[in-house]
Formats: sequence, structure tokens, C-alpha cells
Amino acid sequence: MDYLEGLNPEQRGAVLQTKGPVMIIAGAGSGKTRVITYRVAHLIRQGVDSFNILVLTFTNKAAREMRERITHVVGPEAKNLWMGTFHSVFAKILRVEAEKIGYPNNFTIYDTDDTKSVIRAILKEMNLDDKLYSANLVYSRISSAKNNLISWQEYQNNPQIQADDFSTGRGQLGKIYETYAGRCFRAGAMDFDDLLFKTNELLREFPDVLHKYQHKFKYLMVDEYQDTNFSQYLIVKKLAALNENLCVVGDDAQSIYAFRGANIQNILNFEKDYPDLKVFKLEQNYRSTQNIVNVANSIISNNKEQLKKNVFSTKEDGDKIKIMRSFSDNEEGKMVAEGILQDRATKGMKWNDFAILYRTNAQSRSMEEALRKLNIPYKIYGGLSFYQRKEIKDLVAYFRLTFNPNDEEALKRVINYPKRGIGDTTVDRIILAADQHGITPFEVVVNPGQFMDGRTSASVGNFGTMIQSFQVIAKNLSAYDAALHIAQHSGLLKDLYEDKSVEGLNRYENIQELLNGIKEFSEREDIEDKGLDVFMQDIALLTNDDNDKNKDADTVSLMTIHSSKGLEFKQVNVVGLEENLFPSQMSLNSRSDLEEERRLFYVAVTRAETKLTISYATSRFKFGTLISCEPSRFLDEIDAKFLELDFTAKKESTGNPFYEDDRKAWTRKDNTKEDSFSKPKPSSAPIKTTSILAKAHVPSAGFAPSDTSNLQNGMEVEHERFGYGKVINLEGKSPDIKATIFFKEIGQKQLLLKFAKLRIVS
Repeated sequence: MDYLEGLNPEQRGAVLQTKGPVMIIAGAGSGKTRVITYRVAHLIRQGVDSFNILVLTFTNKAAREMRERITHVVGPEAKNLWMGTFHSVFAKILRVEAEKIGYPNNFTIYDTDDTKSVIRAILKEMNLDDKLYSANLVYSRISSAKNNLISWQEYQNNPQIQADDFSTGRGQLGKIYETYAGRCFRAGAMDFDDLLFKTNELLREFPDVLHKYQHKFKYLMVDEYQDTNFSQYLIVKKLAALNENLCVVGDDAQSIYAFRGANIQNILNFEKDYPDLKVFKLEQNYRSTQNIVNVANSIISNNKEQLKKNVFSTKEDGDKIKIMRSFSDNEEGKMVAEGILQDRATKGMKWNDFAILYRTNAQSRSMEEALRKLNIPYKIYGGLSFYQRKEIKDLVAYFRLTFNPNDEEALKRVINYPKRGIGDTTVDRIILAADQHGITPFEVVVNPGQFMDGRTSASVGNFGTMIQSFQVIAKNLSAYDAALHIAQHSGLLKDLYEDKSVEGLNRYENIQELLNGIKEFSEREDIEDKGLDVFMQDIALLTNDDNDKNKDADTVSLMTIHSSKGLEFKQVNVVGLEENLFPSQMSLNSRSDLEEERRLFYVAVTRAETKLTISYATSRFKFGTLISCEPSRFLDEIDAKFLELDFTAKKESTGNPFYEDDRKAWTRKDNTKEDSFSKPKPSSAPIKTTSILAKAHVPSAGFAPSDTSNLQNGMEVEHERFGYGKVINLEGKSPDIKATIFFKEIGQKQLLLKFAKLRIVS
């Protein structure tokens, strides 16, 4: 029981409570992974057969980490656990049971690109307007339906759904869904959503299968329960119905995936499903300083829908949270980059101690430019993954076709790569012949003489023969040897080798890296079945965290806040805290959407260990137009006693000679703080953040531009967006006179008078 010694009382209680329904509410940085792993280890130590324990996660990384920790406590018995992502565990079950619902056990798993490719082909066949029926929209609609367990039949028979579709001019969505489902079934393929949708179908339609797995999985644990959707919720509920030894772990304050179908009500209403529930709250944060925790608490306290908890840290108070204001997004990037450079030099830190988090990917541009100018190495997360590269997908398509010759998408991808004289017209004829005769395209390929003649028939037939030879090879060779044989004899490896361009060399090296990965897989000792088909399933189910081949590089991390969940960094910069950006404009239509945005901000804040910096810009380009920005309402919700306001950047960058004189004239009249350009003076009185943060200028009543032909230095003016300022320099000749104006809210700015629209105040 030595593994219990390092647990705090609440963690220990959660580990020891092994019977009945349990909910562990795990605040950010509260050691939930330790609790889950020790709870599983404790079950095994108490005599529970590891084969009877199911642990569901949302990433393979989390599953690997947990299994390693459990192995450290209980030894090799941990290998027998059913542990992995929802999709990987249920894909494993479907491999055994798929024939009951009409699928082959060697079904292909379509990724998002495959799915959209099938949809695009269907849209083309139906001659539908791609402005109304984009592949992205159709994919999203079908995915949403499946996650809510709506089949194509139910979709077409639901009056409300049909009315909604027809009202938007998209009345064919039901037919597209039907065709797509049929196309996947014919190809022996399931997409990601099908892995859950078909598992629900299996458990619903076959009571004997449900009975089998209810008795097998006597203990269930679900990590990140707040991220489950309706489909996942129903599977878990069915599997746990017999024994009710169900433990869910999560944090409602970190529920940020509603756009993927996650339903926060699953965790908020968990007690309604299990009235005799035991609840444990992990409230001690081991990651962050007390000031960071306090800021996070003050943010999330504004949400109405939440499970109350009091997160605290026993670490030192740490630095106050710095709020930085900049005039533009480019200046924001400059301030962030300079801060990182300075902290690294003065504190002896590494680049990978720093992260920059933003609401949207588009915000990375200004950050990248600023980092490049200072030669700061960085990496953007969420880009093209290794397994999404064309050359990798090409070779993988050969593997897929080898194990499932009915895979139409794989067939279309490689039948003429490398080139074999089989053009698009021939491929269309193959697909058409298959449709007309009720057979698969591959059956046409291996019997080309019945459907075409001449040289084309020979080329198609040779391709079919080659794939059939790969099928024999794959049964008799190891995963690596089979993969190498296919890469060589398909002609793909030779084609890439002969491309001597830099890009060609990179593609060839990527193929070698894939083969190296398969070699490593073949030599693993923790798995019994090491066939190429098993490797194929593994890479088909990879989550984003598994695709990074250079995780330990010493670079600053740039990513969206959604991508940062589950990560932690010594210092974090959260940028772009502006209304309509964060919170997103799309979230302002309902309280639930706004509360999810606030939870997203909470996630961003709690990624930081020792220092947190939050920044916003007062202007930003949007669709090519410079717009004024207002600080985010979320900043107003932070208790100001935890903040350090750094609005001094303009003083240094403007070099304005009269700054010191005018600073006094523009100092705010209340004595609790100075002007917007300087840090607040210490005060025992509470400071309202709202009064400190710069708001968008509201033009004076009846604002109208003045005649500026006689404008002179020293005049005070008002700009519709930039507010009040003083003219400090005029240069050029009419009509191209430029005025340098020092605005009291944003600092110095140069304007072309003929476009400036200034009102002369005095």
C-alpha cells in the first residue's frame, strides 16, 4: 500500500472507493492522472482481474502514461488492462463483433480526409451546388447526426430536421447521408464517428453482445468525462448498468469541446443517473502559483452552470498576472517576444518553458513575425501531422487496399500512382461498372476483361494482380518486411527516390521514417499481434498528441487554447483578449456559449506554472480593415488585486518629447491609480479592472470632422476611433500633409490629414 503514502486525503479517498458509482471532480493541476492510475493499481492489488477493468481516455498519450505508472506499481499484469481512447477500445470490440452488423472484421477506418473525399465524390455525382453543399458542411452535419445516434433513416424521417434543411435550401442532405452510409458499407469502411455509432448499434441490437461485455468489464473508469458526447455517454451507461462500478473523472470548468459534440450536462447531471453516487473533489493545485490559481477561480466563478469547488495552491503567491495593452496586433507580438527573450536571459530558462496561446489560428501570424525578428525558435502545434502528408497517405493506402480490397478510397488514390496509364476516365468506368453490376470496384479490377478491353484492361489487370500478391505476402511476412515489400514493388519508393528535388528528398525520407516506425512496432514486446494490419489500426486511431515527432525540441510553443488542454508550461502568454475575439463573437448569442468561452479562458490560465501574461490590442486588422478593439469582458472579471497592469510600452516606443508634461495633464482624477500609461500605485482600496482597461473611444455627441487646413502644432483634436490627442508635428505639403498626433489612450500615431477626419477641440 506504499503507493497511497503520497496522496492527500481526498485523493486517497477516491482511490480506496472502488465499489459503486464514483465521481472525481479534478481541478486543474490536481493530480488526477495519479489518482486514476493508483485507483486501477489498487483494484488489481485487491484481487480484481485486470482483464475485467476498462479505462477510457481521450488521447493515446494519456493511456500510455497511465499504463506505465500502473506497471510500475503492479508489474506486467497492467498489460492485460483494457485501456485506451474511446475509439481505439471500441474499434477493438468491433474487430471481433463487426460481422454481426454486416461489416468485415478487417474494415478500414476512414480519417477525416477520406470521409470528405467520399462526400465530394457524392456531391459531384448529384450535381449539387458546392456553395450550398460544401464537403465541410456536409461532413459536419453527418458527424453531428451520428454523435446524436441519428441514422440516415431517422434523419430523413424527422420532420424538424427536414424542415430545417429545406428552409436553408439544403433539402438533399438526407439523401447525401444515405448515399454516404451506403458507400462506406460497400467499401467495408467506418469513419471515426461510426466507431461509436456502430458500437451503440451493436449493443442495442444484440443483447447477447451487451451481456458479454457487461460481464467482462466489471469496473469502468472514464477520464475527461466532461468531454463525452451523447454517443459515448450511452455506451458507458449501458456497459456499467450491470455492476455500476463506474468511476468518472473530470472537471466541468474545463469542458471546452461543445463544437465537437461534447455535452457538459453529462457531468453536471451525473448524480441524477446514480443517486447513491460518492463524490470526491480534488481541489489542491500542484501546478500553479497561488496568484494564478486565484485568477482562475475569479474567472470561473462567473459561470452559473458549474460544480462548485475551491481550488487552492500551497505554492508561493508568485508574480502577479501581468496585463499588457498594445496599439496593434503586431505590437502585441513584439511585446510578447521581447518579454520571452528577456525572461529566458535573466532567469536561465529554456525556450520550451514558454507558450503563446491564442483563440484562433489566424492570430499566430503576428506572433510568428515577432519571434522570427528576434531569432526565437518556435513551433506551431496543430499543423500538418506526419500521417497526413501525401507520400505517407499514399503508402498507407496500399496497405489499406492489401487488407481490405473493397476500400474504394484507397483504390482511387493509388491505382494510377505511380503512373500506370490508368486515367480518371478509366477509374470512372470502373466505379460505374461496379455500381451497375452490384459488385465492388476491386472485383472489376481483378476481372478487367469483362468490363474493358485493350491496353487499359491489361494495366488495370496488372494492378489487381499486384494487390493480390501483396495480400499473400502480408500473411506470411512480419509487418516491417511486408511494408518494405509493398513500398518497393508498388513502385512508390522508386518514384520518390528518383525525385532529386529538396521536396522529393524530404518525401523519400518521410517514407523511410514510416518504415522505421513499422520496424520499431515489429520489435515491441508489449503486444502479441504485430501484423501490419494491427499497425494500420494503430495509426488510423492516432490522436493529435501522437503525431508530433519532435515533442522535446527546445522551441517556444504556439497553439490555440483548445490544443493546449492537458499541457503545462512554466510561463504562458495568452494573447488577443478582446471582445468578439475572446470571447468569440459567435459565443455572444447564448449564455451557454459564453460560459464555454469562459471555461476556455480558464483552461488557458491554468496552463501556467509560475508566470502568466495576458495581452490585448486596441486595434487589429480584420479582413484587410483596421478595426478598433475593446478589451475582453473576461478581464473585467479578474480581481484586480492579483494583477499588474503594464501599459508603459508606448512611452518607450514613441520617444515623445512632451510625454512627461502631458502625462500629468491626462492623469485620471481619482487617486487610486495613475493614467493608462503607467502601472497602478499601491492602494488599499479595491481597484475595479473596468476603470483601468482602455475601452473603445466613444465619439462626443454630434461628432463632425473639422476643416484641418489651418491645423497647427499644439492643437488638441478628437479622432472618431483613437480619442483625444495633441498635434506634435506636421510635415509635407497639401494635400498630402501628415500629422503626428499623441493620443492619450494609444500613444503616438501618424495620420494623413485628408483621410484622418479630425475634430479640432482647441
